Amino acid sequence: MTVQNNAIQKTTTTLVEEIDWDSVVNNELPRLYNYFRYRLGDEAAAQDLTSVVLEKAWLKRHRYRRDRAAFSAWLFAIAKNEVIAYLRKRRISIPISMAEKAPGETAEHILEHSQDLQTLSHLLADLPERERELISLKFGADLNNREISAITGLSESNVGTILSRALQKLREQWEGAG
Repeated sequence: MTVQNNAIQKTTTTLVEEIDWDSVVNNELPRLYNYFRYRLGDEAAAQDLTSVVLEKAWLKRHRYRRDRAAFSAWLFAIAKNEVIAYLRKRRISIPISMAEKAPGETAEHILEHSQDLQTLSHLLADLPERERELISLKFGADLNNREISAITGLSESNVGTILSRALQKLREQWEGAG
Protein backbone atom coordinates (compact mmCIF):
# COMPACT_ATOMS: atom_id res chain seq x y z
CA MET A 1 0.00 0.00 0.00
CA THR A 2 2.81 2.42 0.89
CA VAL A 3 4.64 1.62 -2.35
CA GLN A 4 1.48 2.44 -4.32
CA ASN A 5 0.99 5.76 -2.46
CA ASN A 6 4.63 6.67 -3.06
CA ALA A 7 4.22 5.91 -6.78
CA ILE A 8 1.11 8.09 -6.97
CA GLN A 9 2.83 10.91 -5.10
CA LYS A 10 5.89 10.63 -7.34
CA THR A 11 3.72 10.72 -10.49
CA THR A 12 1.82 13.77 -9.20
CA THR A 13 5.08 15.50 -8.33
CA THR A 14 6.45 14.77 -11.80
CA LEU A 15 3.34 16.21 -13.46
CA VAL A 16 3.52 19.36 -11.34
CA GLU A 17 7.24 19.83 -11.96
CA GLU A 18 6.68 19.71 -15.72
CA ILE A 19 4.63 22.92 -15.63
CA ASP A 20 6.80 25.87 -16.62
CA TRP A 21 5.01 28.73 -14.84
CA ASP A 22 6.94 31.45 -16.66
CA SER A 23 5.71 29.95 -19.91
CA VAL A 24 2.17 29.69 -18.53
CA VAL A 25 2.14 33.35 -17.62
CA ASN A 26 3.66 34.42 -20.96
CA ASN A 27 1.40 32.25 -23.11
CA GLU A 28 -1.86 31.99 -21.22
CA LEU A 29 -2.15 35.37 -19.49
CA PRO A 30 -3.07 37.28 -22.69
CA ARG A 31 -5.52 34.56 -23.70
CA LEU A 32 -7.16 34.55 -20.27
CA TYR A 33 -7.38 38.34 -20.21
CA ASN A 34 -8.92 38.47 -23.69
CA TYR A 35 -11.40 35.75 -22.75
CA PHE A 36 -12.54 37.77 -19.75
CA ARG A 37 -12.72 40.99 -21.80
CA TYR A 38 -14.88 39.31 -24.42
CA ARG A 39 -17.03 37.63 -21.84
CA LEU A 40 -17.51 40.51 -19.41
CA GLY A 41 -16.77 43.67 -21.35
CA ASP A 42 -14.96 45.18 -18.36
CA GLU A 43 -11.19 45.65 -18.43
CA ALA A 44 -10.84 46.00 -14.66
CA ALA A 45 -12.82 42.81 -14.05
CA ALA A 46 -10.79 41.06 -16.77
CA GLN A 47 -7.55 42.01 -15.02
CA ASP A 48 -8.86 40.95 -11.62
CA LEU A 49 -10.21 37.61 -12.81
CA THR A 50 -7.06 36.87 -14.80
CA SER A 51 -4.97 37.19 -11.65
CA VAL A 52 -7.53 35.21 -9.60
CA VAL A 53 -7.40 32.33 -12.10
CA LEU A 54 -3.61 32.29 -12.25
CA GLU A 55 -3.47 32.31 -8.46
CA LYS A 56 -6.00 29.47 -8.20
CA ALA A 57 -4.12 27.47 -10.82
CA TRP A 58 -0.88 27.96 -8.90
CA LEU A 59 -2.47 26.94 -5.61
CA LYS A 60 -4.21 23.93 -7.18
CA ARG A 61 -1.37 22.91 -9.47
CA HIS A 62 -1.07 19.59 -7.66
CA ARG A 63 -4.57 18.71 -8.95
CA TYR A 64 -3.68 19.11 -12.62
CA ARG A 65 -3.48 15.78 -14.43
CA ARG A 66 -1.81 15.86 -17.81
CA ASP A 67 -3.36 12.53 -18.73
CA ARG A 68 -6.88 14.03 -18.50
CA ALA A 69 -6.59 17.30 -20.43
CA ALA A 70 -4.20 19.85 -21.83
CA PHE A 71 -3.04 22.44 -19.35
CA SER A 72 -4.87 25.23 -21.21
CA ALA A 73 -8.14 23.27 -21.02
CA TRP A 74 -7.67 22.85 -17.26
CA LEU A 75 -6.84 26.54 -16.88
CA PHE A 76 -9.84 27.70 -18.93
CA ALA A 77 -12.15 25.40 -16.98
CA ILE A 78 -11.08 27.36 -13.90
CA ALA A 79 -11.63 30.61 -15.83
CA LYS A 80 -15.11 29.55 -16.94
CA ASN A 81 -16.07 28.77 -13.35
CA GLU A 82 -14.78 32.18 -12.26
CA VAL A 83 -16.93 33.93 -14.90
CA ILE A 84 -19.99 32.02 -13.71
CA ALA A 85 -19.28 32.99 -10.09
CA TYR A 86 -18.64 36.61 -11.09
CA LEU A 87 -21.90 36.87 -13.04
CA ARG A 88 -23.89 35.16 -10.30
CA LYS A 89 -22.59 37.64 -7.75
CA ARG A 90 -23.59 40.57 -9.89
CA ARG A 91 -26.55 38.96 -11.65
CA ILE A 92 -25.64 40.71 -14.87
CA SER A 93 -24.63 39.76 -18.35
CA ILE A 94 -22.30 42.18 -20.04
CA PRO A 95 -21.48 42.07 -23.77
CA ILE A 96 -18.11 42.45 -25.50
CA SER A 97 -15.98 45.35 -24.30
CA MET A 98 -15.19 48.42 -26.29
CA ALA A 99 -11.91 48.00 -28.12
CA GLU A 100 -9.09 50.45 -27.60
CA LYS A 101 -8.99 53.36 -30.04
CA ALA A 102 -5.98 53.44 -32.30
CA PRO A 103 -3.99 56.72 -32.36
CA GLY A 104 -4.26 58.81 -35.50
CA GLU A 105 -7.78 57.74 -36.46
CA THR A 106 -10.25 60.34 -37.62
CA ALA A 107 -13.21 61.24 -35.43
CA GLU A 108 -15.59 59.85 -38.06
CA HIS A 109 -13.77 56.52 -38.15
CA ILE A 110 -13.72 56.29 -34.35
CA LEU A 111 -17.45 57.07 -34.19
CA GLU A 112 -18.24 54.48 -36.89
CA HIS A 113 -16.08 51.89 -35.15
CA SER A 114 -17.74 52.66 -31.82
CA GLN A 115 -21.19 52.26 -33.37
CA ASP A 116 -20.17 48.96 -34.96
CA LEU A 117 -18.89 47.67 -31.60
CA GLN A 118 -22.07 48.79 -29.90
CA THR A 119 -24.17 46.99 -32.51
CA LEU A 120 -22.04 43.86 -32.16
CA SER A 121 -22.34 44.04 -28.37
CA HIS A 122 -26.13 44.17 -28.61
CA LEU A 123 -26.20 41.28 -31.07
CA LEU A 124 -23.94 39.19 -28.85
CA ALA A 125 -26.02 40.02 -25.77
CA ASP A 126 -29.09 38.61 -27.54
CA LEU A 127 -27.40 35.25 -28.12
CA PRO A 128 -28.08 32.38 -25.72
CA GLU A 129 -25.57 31.98 -22.90
CA ARG A 130 -23.94 28.86 -24.38
CA GLU A 131 -23.29 30.59 -27.72
CA ARG A 132 -21.81 33.68 -26.02
CA GLU A 133 -19.56 31.40 -23.96
CA LEU A 134 -18.31 29.52 -27.03
CA ILE A 135 -17.69 32.76 -28.97
CA SER A 136 -15.74 34.16 -26.00
CA LEU A 137 -13.59 31.03 -25.82
CA LYS A 138 -13.04 30.98 -29.59
CA PHE A 139 -12.33 34.64 -30.27
CA GLY A 140 -11.50 36.07 -26.86
CA ALA A 141 -9.26 33.27 -25.64
CA ASP A 142 -8.21 32.20 -29.14
CA LEU A 143 -8.84 28.54 -28.36
CA ASN A 144 -9.43 25.94 -31.05
CA ASN A 145 -12.51 23.72 -31.14
CA ARG A 146 -10.70 20.80 -29.53
CA GLU A 147 -9.66 22.93 -26.56
CA ILE A 148 -13.17 24.38 -26.26
CA SER A 149 -14.56 20.85 -26.37
CA ALA A 150 -12.35 19.80 -23.46
CA ILE A 151 -13.49 22.81 -21.41
CA THR A 152 -17.21 22.63 -22.12
CA GLY A 153 -17.74 18.89 -22.36
CA LEU A 154 -19.32 19.27 -25.81
CA SER A 155 -18.01 17.22 -28.71
CA GLU A 156 -15.58 18.95 -31.04
CA SER A 157 -18.03 18.74 -33.94
CA ASN A 158 -20.84 20.10 -31.75
CA VAL A 159 -18.66 23.09 -30.80
CA GLY A 160 -17.98 23.75 -34.50
CA THR A 161 -21.66 23.45 -35.40
CA ILE A 162 -22.83 25.74 -32.60
CA LEU A 163 -20.17 28.33 -33.45
CA SER A 164 -20.99 28.18 -37.14
CA ARG A 165 -24.70 28.68 -36.50
CA ALA A 166 -24.09 31.46 -33.99
CA LEU A 167 -21.81 33.31 -36.40
CA GLN A 168 -24.30 32.86 -39.23
CA LYS A 169 -27.03 34.26 -36.97
CA LEU A 170 -24.80 37.22 -36.10
CA ARG A 171 -24.05 37.87 -39.79
CA GLU A 172 -27.74 37.83 -40.69
CA GLN A 173 -28.64 40.13 -37.81
CA TRP A 174 -25.71 42.43 -38.65
CA GLU A 175 -26.88 42.77 -42.25
CA GLY A 176 -30.43 43.41 -41.03
CA ALA A 177 -29.20 46.07 -38.61
CA GLY A 178 -27.00 47.86 -41.15
